Amino acid sequence: MGLWAIGDIHGCLRALERVIERISPSEHDKLIFLGDYIDRGPDAKGVVDFLLLLSKMTQCVFLRGNHEQMLLDVIDNNDDIFLWNLNGAQATIRSYGNLIQLETNEEHMSFYRNTKYYHIEGKYLFVHGGVRPNVPIEKQEPRDLIWIREEFILKRHNLGFVVVFGHTPFEEVYFDEDKIGIDTGCVYGGKLTAIEVNQKVVIQESTM
Repeated sequence: MGLWAIGDIHGCLRALERVIERISPSEHDKLIFLGDYIDRGPDAKGVVDFLLLLSKMTQCVFLRGNHEQMLLDVIDNNDDIFLWNLNGAQATIRSYGNLIQLETNEEHMSFYRNTKYYHIEGKYLFVHGGVRPNVPIEKQEPRDLIWIREEFILKRHNLGFVVVFGHTPFEEVYFDEDKIGIDTGCVYGGKLTAIEVNQKVVIQESTM
């Protein structure tokens, strides 16, 4: 069984399609997506359509990113759209046609609502943003799991796992003793990264 983690997609459907084609997953593989499927890039709706189809053919785990959280805060919690707009909401809304068509797409809203804050597989802890150091995983604040950056990246977290995370873009995959960062800035002209965590096999595709 291959255990793959895939970084922040941000509406970059073509890069996602090429990465999955190269992984060529079987029904025995497991693909863990680290969140931020939407915003900034051109085809958030197409990305979610693709992921829903993929999940029928292989084992997929979909984590929640801060961008999915902003969408849910606006649609489910009636938050002001200001913060989400600052972070690329309009690209997502355009891909659905308008906000009403997004809100009433029950299959996609169910996908967003069912995303997980973290996933544990053996010695690996998969999460979108990171963890608050020295806080057991079951006591972590959801906000930290999707938003944290420097407080996590620059310190040992002492949770007993290798944490595989996205959220903070690096030029290349970030390998540290207790963490692996795989957001390589696909939507900013970088690459979409997938890593087979046990073998450390890295696959990367750009949006071009």
